[in-house]
Amino acid sequence: MAWFRVDRTDDEQAVVNTERDAHPEAHVRRKMLVLWLLHCGVTRGKAAEIAGLGRATVPRYVAAYREGGRDGLRRWDVVGPVTDLAAHTEAITRSLTAQPVRTTAEAIERIHQLTGLRRGLTQTRTFLAGLGFTWQRSRAVPVPPKSR
Repeated sequence: MAWFRVDRTDDEQAVVNTERDAHPEAHVRRKMLVLWLLHCGVTRGKAAEIAGLGRATVPRYVAAYREGGRDGLRRWDVVGPVTDLAAHTEAITRSLTAQPVRTTAEAIERIHQLTGLRRGLTQTRTFLAGLGFTWQRSRAVPVPPKSR
């Protein structure tokens, strides 16, 4: 692959400079920082080190810039896995709000009754935490010592 030199006009560099500090998305700010460093003559390895990235990430950013310009760097196409329970979020929330459960095992059974889907303890805890449910700890009530 041929060396791709990152040269831009002063106006383009001003936009990159602004976005590396003020863009609302952290990953875009990081990409613009790398682009700014490369424009300033920093090597790709040093740019990766300064930005806290792996050495293979900088060439990917350069390829994205080469193919789509600054808009190519602003694009973020990462989509994480989506659980099957997401389709039943409203029904699960209504049910657990109306009748709270005491344990994760009870939540698993309730979700299974509502949706027909059964998930493990960790998956259920993670899903419910994402919905905003928290687990309340119950502790022993201190009892005063018996009088003789």
